[in-house]
Amino acid sequence: MFFDSNMTYVIIDLFVCWKESMSTSEAGKDKQSAALSSVVAAIGLTTFKIIVGLMTNSLGILAEAAHSGLDLVAAAVTFFAVRISDKPADPKHLFGHGKVENLSALFETLLLLATSAWIIYEAIQRLFFVTVKAEASIWSFLVMGISIVIDYTRSRILYRAARKYNSQALEADALHFSTDIWSSSVVILGLIGLTVARFVPGLDWMHKADSIAALVVAIIVIYVSGELGYRTIAALLDTAPKGITEEVEKAAMTVPGVVDAHAIRIRPSGAHTFIDMHVTMDGNMSLRDAHAATMVIEEAIMKIISPADVTVHMEPNDAAQGRLKKVKKSTKRLI
Repeated sequence: MFFDSNMTYVIIDLFVCWKESMSTSEAGKDKQSAALSSVVAAIGLTTFKIIVGLMTNSLGILAEAAHSGLDLVAAAVTFFAVRISDKPADPKHLFGHGKVENLSALFETLLLLATSAWIIYEAIQRLFFVTVKAEASIWSFLVMGISIVIDYTRSRILYRAARKYNSQALEADALHFSTDIWSSSVVILGLIGLTVARFVPGLDWMHKADSIAALVVAIIVIYVSGELGYRTIAALLDTAPKGITEEVEKAAMTVPGVVDAHAIRIRPSGAHTFIDMHVTMDGNMSLRDAHAATMVIEEAIMKIISPADVTVHMEPNDAAQGRLKKVKKSTKRLI
């Protein structure tokens, strides 16, 4: 009997540790690869726009180069945030560095909101106060077209990695580059309006089409950024995702021998989740069997939440009965 319990403990313990280490290393590599590809794309796009802007002496393209430079800063912040967040816990950071991802997402959210505010200001200025005549050239269409293709590709890569590894930093970066697709499309819309207005005098009003479209894009970006910002702040304040406590309790109750699961506390940190809980089981179990049972409970929870750090505190069933009696006595006194 001792041999069987010992082997059960060793096998389960090794399996959980191996699974945690493998999933963590793979997640770290994939997230860093996605973030790095975004940095490389931003460098290439910024350089291309600067070269074309200087060759054509186009202020509009140079402005887009400055915009891409801002994207490069955001991509670099995300890359370093992902690298730091994957560092293991140390004596100064006992819960790891996962919150760095949440801070990075908050930074990008504020950056998006500031950009949207600037777009709204510029759009209103061009619609009512200032007349800005832009020039549509083949280089303008070419730069914007290439920008859309690159931004679409890297935003898909980032979104895929963000969903797979529950990374708010990558999600914010993906959102940032998705907004670039919208803004580049607005620029192309404006260029088309300028081209049409040039050949059809009666449609001169179309030179303002880009400003109207820009207002719509800015409002959409504010709404989406607001939702992401709310979730980021909630994570920084250790707010547990809705319904996750009930899911953890159900997962623990599926393990044979578990009588009750209570005092569940959940703390998200970046892509990682810290969970501690109390579980009542048969008080006559040996210490080794009780420990093996906690490993099974942790494995059941990590099937629904991963990566996660689960701590299970075992209580004998008779202790639970004792607590129940105390509650009943307190209730009678109140009545």
